[in-house]
Amino acid sequence: MLVFAGVACADEMKTPPITSKSDINLPVTELQWLPSGIPAPNGKGALQIAPAYGNPSKGEHGTFVKMPAGYVSSLHTHTSDYFGVVITGVAVNMAVNGKEVPLPPGSYWFQVGQQPHITKCISTNECTFFIYQGAHFDYLQTNH
Repeated sequence: MLVFAGVACADEMKTPPITSKSDINLPVTELQWLPSGIPAPNGKGALQIAPAYGNPSKGEHGTFVKMPAGYVSSLHTHTSDYFGVVITGVAVNMAVNGKEVPLPPGSYWFQVGQQPHITKCISTNECTFFIYQGAHFDYLQTNH
């Protein structure tokens, strides 16, 4: 199991807590990017994260993720469902033996928890996503 390695530092960051009584306005210039500790098995770098609210290692969160161009994840699962929106680049998020559907900026995907899948950045520039998850984030490598 791997939980974002850099998220332990998120407690020290000024990430706003999740409350129903707080507005959050976070300019892109104020995102604090952290190493995720999740490298690409194909040698194309590692993911970076920038929590927008909440703490991905502890519970509900909204987090920006940067994926280098050409990044292909290992086959993995997450304990809980999450939603992703592509901001830059062209991504693919597919189940084992699933169809590779290019997801350009503005595209959305839903990932079922505990379902093995692969996530890729197939564009020549890096991919940036925003993910929302109602529970902590984990990255569980799998062989099937």
